[in-house]
Amino acid sequence: MLCVHSPLHRGHAGTHEIYRGELVPCFEKPERADFVLQAFQRAGLGEVRAPDDHGLAPIERIHAPRYLAFLARVWDAWAAQGGTRDLLPAVWPTRGFRDDIEPDNLVAQLGLYSFDSGSPITAGTWTAALAGAHCALTAQAAVAQGARAAFSLARPPGHHAGTDFYGGYCFLNHAAIAAQAFVDGGAARVALLDVDYHHGNGTQQIFYDRSDVLFQSIHGDPRTEYPFYLGHADETGAGAGLGFNANYPLPAGSDNTRWFEALEAACRRITAHGAQALVVSLGVDTFEGDPISRFHLRGPEFTRLGTRLTALGLPTVFVLEGGYAVAEIGDNVVSVLQGFEGG
Repeated sequence: MLCVHSPLHRGHAGTHEIYRGELVPCFEKPERADFVLQAFQRAGLGEVRAPDDHGLAPIERIHAPRYLAFLARVWDAWAAQGGTRDLLPAVWPTRGFRDDIEPDNLVAQLGLYSFDSGSPITAGTWTAALAGAHCALTAQAAVAQGARAAFSLARPPGHHAGTDFYGGYCFLNHAAIAAQAFVDGGAARVALLDVDYHHGNGTQQIFYDRSDVLFQSIHGDPRTEYPFYLGHADETGAGAGLGFNANYPLPAGSDNTRWFEALEAACRRITAHGAQALVVSLGVDTFEGDPISRFHLRGPEFTRLGTRLTALGLPTVFVLEGGYAVAEIGDNVVSVLQGFEGG
């Protein structure tokens, strides 16, 4: 299996985030990708190579130009004001406020484009996120050209990022960008499956009114789990996309039997959709030892996940999302990929 990876991810290295009202060291850190890369190479799963430069055009198919321009310039604007610390927002436009006019004030701009205070922007955030998008596009291109599967090993993750907003450690939605590339390459139907502990709210927002990309997410119930305001079972799509969005919210602490029942339902739906390609938002924060999640998967369950996905028989792109038990993240990701390859 091809693994696409860029060391530029290390440029995004936040120091602190606000988590449940407390200022804490960032859970999303460069070591996450380092451990995955080491485990991938140790397992001998395949070639590791750098991404190709695909330019901005395929990224603009998913993200609004105004938002991309903000990400590209915000750190330089901050540095020009003498700023050196990580950037976190402090104010947001909620119901009744306007969001069509971009403020001149930098702090207000942060609030305009973000939805939480847990996603610091650093000097290397844009470079890292952009490299991650190119990793996903390079993996997608390999699969579109005949590879059975490829793995985009990038960070920061992406599935919480929407058309014009960031949050949940995510700035560019790599999985959505890869799915769109399949569509632009001629695929009439693509399936995007999110197995991260947290609902892929950004991906849902991007494809909610479309029928060409079936989006499904298995995640902790948003009544108690981040991102809280999206991910309920009654969110099934809108307009042309009605029936092409499926959420499987599970109570925190749900056992593995219940999790795999949801996976089976999602896989049946992928087959019924007639998907020609599959993109997997591969979060392994479903691990029982994850510090910010509350499911119970371990190595054998991650292998089982990969085995079930290979049975779908689809060209597949895996995109790294969450997983914050840093010492175990590599083995958990590799278990999924080995299950897929061994299946």
